[in-house]
Amino acid sequence: MRSLKYLFTCLSLIAAGCAAPIKDPHSYARPEAIRVEHLTLDLNVDFTKKQLTGTATLRLRREQPGATTLTLDTQDLTITRITLRPGGAVAAWKLQATDPLLGQALEVTLAADTTEVAIDYATSPGARALQWLEPAMTAGKVHPFLLSQSESILARTWVPLQDSPSVRFTYDATLHVPQELLALMSAENPQKKSPDGVYHFHMPQPVPSYLMAIAVGDLAFRGFDGRSGVYAEPVTLPAAAHEFEDTPRMIAAAEKLYGPYRWGRYDLLVLPPSFPYGGMENPRLTFVTPTILAGDKSLADLIAHELAHSWSGNLVTNATWNDFWLNEGFTNYFQQRITEELYGHARSEMFWLLDKNKAKELMATLPAADQALYLELAGRDPDDAPENVYWKGSLFLRLLEETAGRERWDWFLREYFDANAFKSMTTAHFVEILKAKLPDVAANAGIEAWLHGPGFPTNCPVPRSTAFASVEAEAKRFAGGSPATTIAIGPWSTQERLHFIRSMPSLGQERMAALEDAFHFSASGNSEILAAWLFKSIQEDYRPAYPALERFLTAQGRRKFLKQLYTEMAKTPANLDLARRIYAQARPTYHPVSQSAIDEILKAK
Repeated sequence: MRSLKYLFTCLSLIAAGCAAPIKDPHSYARPEAIRVEHLTLDLNVDFTKKQLTGTATLRLRREQPGATTLTLDTQDLTITRITLRPGGAVAAWKLQATDPLLGQALEVTLAADTTEVAIDYATSPGARALQWLEPAMTAGKVHPFLLSQSESILARTWVPLQDSPSVRFTYDATLHVPQELLALMSAENPQKKSPDGVYHFHMPQPVPSYLMAIAVGDLAFRGFDGRSGVYAEPVTLPAAAHEFEDTPRMIAAAEKLYGPYRWGRYDLLVLPPSFPYGGMENPRLTFVTPTILAGDKSLADLIAHELAHSWSGNLVTNATWNDFWLNEGFTNYFQQRITEELYGHARSEMFWLLDKNKAKELMATLPAADQALYLELAGRDPDDAPENVYWKGSLFLRLLEETAGRERWDWFLREYFDANAFKSMTTAHFVEILKAKLPDVAANAGIEAWLHGPGFPTNCPVPRSTAFASVEAEAKRFAGGSPATTIAIGPWSTQERLHFIRSMPSLGQERMAALEDAFHFSASGNSEILAAWLFKSIQEDYRPAYPALERFLTAQGRRKFLKQLYTEMAKTPANLDLARRIYAQARPTYHPVSQSAIDEILKAK
């Protein structure tokens, strides 16, 4: 049945010249009738009320002559007035019934000559895209901080718009903020504070709504070269500038592979620890977590991932969240290619192997439908889409590369990005492009099994790492009774240390203590190694590590780490009680995206 449905979709797109309307199950918008093509914002940022207030002006394009109803997505917005332009007449409008996931459809009746609507509104203090941080929750401890996370369907909680990745628009914005703070957006940005607290932004490239971003705080800037640099709180800036100084090399490597970077500047913003993700690929201003500030650049591969999104995701965007693998699978593949270009094949193979193992472990816990690349997410929060699409998707593309040959595959990808720049892409359309450009590859790839089947198909690539083979031998030797002091862990990379911890069998308290005495994993400044050790400690019920576990869960809000650790703690009654106690303390410091995930795990709202 799934195969027939998929084939019908492909045929429909072909018949329509791939221009058939895309129905996004996570949006009320009807861009096939009237489409937003430009947004102008004028907003006041009020830290006391934890609220944005002002006006969103939308420039419209009628796709259907005579269409008179503009439908927008909103959630928990207070609409006070809507006017039509030209003319300035007050519009008739209506908010439809509230859906807990999708919010409310805002329907605005237009005049025959309406080209713009101006919406006066205010956000809710609980807007799920926005996090208002008290000074104590920042690195500097003096000033408050505002950050946003619009992906996947949270832009509607701070701007009334067509909140679908199938709709792209340009935007301008004016923000009014406290004079001691710097305001930034996913747009052309200032590098110094404005004396009057007024900032103007321009985004000339069309973006989907989930890539709109805002940040306001006590921030400073340091450049790397003429087109890249990093923003951070002043106390964090020196460490951040050192950690990410390879960013220009990454940009050059990416351009060498798949063509020019098309967004002007590529800057980074290091956020306070509550940011729920490792990174967010907001155009021109990638948001990153401070948990990757390891001091030795060992976690900076995350920057390669977010940079790769400048092509896969930002430039060519999944049309709906069911097609999410087109963003993340492509980006994960591209990240591995950047890593190989800069640091060599051996290092990239370690990442490939780690990714394949993570995907295999995750898919073992998922129903068959959620193990596929193409997902059916209607009625579900797309933020909860299973992460195996990152790793399974990239391995599918590696298979296509191995089948086509690297030179031919790179030609295909570069042409794919060029031909579809600033457009949205469905899975069905991608398959048709693949069949047209590389018919022999498409015929031999087993596409159906990859896109719609569970697990890894039998033709899945097999990454190989001789370094990991040595690590596994050391893990086996230690588990067999050899002293920890005989393991020469010093020269190992972060990836080798992670594999060492994860490949250990059940050890028991005495052997866990031996590892801790030898390597002090609980005190690691590398968040990935620390999280892996804490996860192992929960599995082993190794209580001496639990103070470090509590410190980690209350000091940062990265959703990946929180989900792993709270899920494992929830498996036993004693640890579930501890998890709920820690969460009661930590929850106010987490972003709403993280709160939703942990609420569900612990069933303790």
